[in-house]
Amino acid sequence: MTSSTTSRELWRERIADWWANAWRWVLAAFGAVAATYFVLERGFVGGATLAIVIGGLVIAAALTTSKPLAIALFAMPALLVAQRIGLGGGDLSVSDAALAAAFGTALLLGHRPYSKPLRQLLLINLVYQFATLFTVIVNPYALNTIEWFHAWLLVSGALIVGWALGAAGYARLALSLIVFTACVLAAFTVVEAVFQYAVGDFGPATPSWPFPMHKNFIGTVLAFGAIIAYLNPDWVGWTKGWSRFAFALMAAGIVVAQSRQALIGLVAAIVIAVLRRSTTGRSRWVLLLLIPAAWLVISMVIEQVESQNRHNSVFQRVEWFREVYHFWRESPIFGHGLRYWYNPGELPYQPPQAELEVLASAGVVGLIGFGVMWLGVFVVLWRVDPRFGTLAVAVLLSRFVQSQFDLFWVAVQVSVPFVVAGICLGAMDHERRAKEGHDELLTPEPLAGFGPADASIGQRR
Repeated sequence: MTSSTTSRELWRERIADWWANAWRWVLAAFGAVAATYFVLERGFVGGATLAIVIGGLVIAAALTTSKPLAIALFAMPALLVAQRIGLGGGDLSVSDAALAAAFGTALLLGHRPYSKPLRQLLLINLVYQFATLFTVIVNPYALNTIEWFHAWLLVSGALIVGWALGAAGYARLALSLIVFTACVLAAFTVVEAVFQYAVGDFGPATPSWPFPMHKNFIGTVLAFGAIIAYLNPDWVGWTKGWSRFAFALMAAGIVVAQSRQALIGLVAAIVIAVLRRSTTGRSRWVLLLLIPAAWLVISMVIEQVESQNRHNSVFQRVEWFREVYHFWRESPIFGHGLRYWYNPGELPYQPPQAELEVLASAGVVGLIGFGVMWLGVFVVLWRVDPRFGTLAVAVLLSRFVQSQFDLFWVAVQVSVPFVVAGICLGAMDHERRAKEGHDELLTPEPLAGFGPADASIGQRR
């Protein structure tokens, strides 16, 4: 029997085992979603979306008795969904709801003790939280306080969720769920572009299904997935063919979405990969691929400047920067409060640049805390084992670069890179404990419906 025939037989057995475990959960999920939809659709905004979220939570909760981190794993695809769900008159994103559920699970059921790098990152985030506490005190309104806790969840909460999954041995599965979801969104984006181009519309292509997406949102999300697929660390172990296909698909999605900041962030991540080529195996020649990306970004900016259209993104940003600067001068030390743009009479938009947003919201004190946080994050992650730290540094640097040209405190775009960083640190600790023989079971059993455990699956070829 040839090796290819043996491989096919093994995959048939795996698929059969997978379906034997999955079918009952598929039926249960369908029933939960259907029941929740009929109950909630008439009384809640986004009833269908909320039904799917609750249905997934029901199935994950049922699995938790045998697989403690099932809820955290089920949350991984949902982290990339910015769709709003109505709940008791509130306005909550699917991503935030999934992160909160995953955080509760990770906090209660995740591995202890935390590693030194993770503890350092959590402490560094507290510096920023302390700095922004002043604006919460000086500007006492509900959204200010809520956002203060929300910002902590997006950073420290996301790190803890990622750590719990990585430390439990689910790093590969968690990253696979994120990348696969991003690939699906990329496919929708490319298909949308094909239909647009067919009728002569060569503007930014953004999918309207399963929910409407802005070009900078879809571009940023695809950039995160592309970075993970491009670096493909050895401890993740995807095949080269799969990782290259995923990277190409998501890069194509970024290009047709025409998200300049996403392209720039992706370029920054590739530079990190080249700087650490002894670990990543990426040649200097890959930098030549950055030339067309840089040309595309520069040409789009030049085209907008030459158009002299005062309402395009370049001129509009210049106007916003001017307005935010004058607004900040009214409260320079502690700012106007987090999410001030929801208050009547205040500047009615979120500043489209990270430091400017923090400056207007939390003043000079908050900006100092923000700078200390990011500097500390990069220093800590740069010092950890490059096999694990490179991906964490690359995805967070990409986010930081993107935010120089767009909004920063946005749920998906902050939580996802910090979850990935947490996964990297957790996977590093899991490998350390495995080598020391501290774990009775070094490889976790798979979730029912996710396939049988097999160390040979997904190894590089």
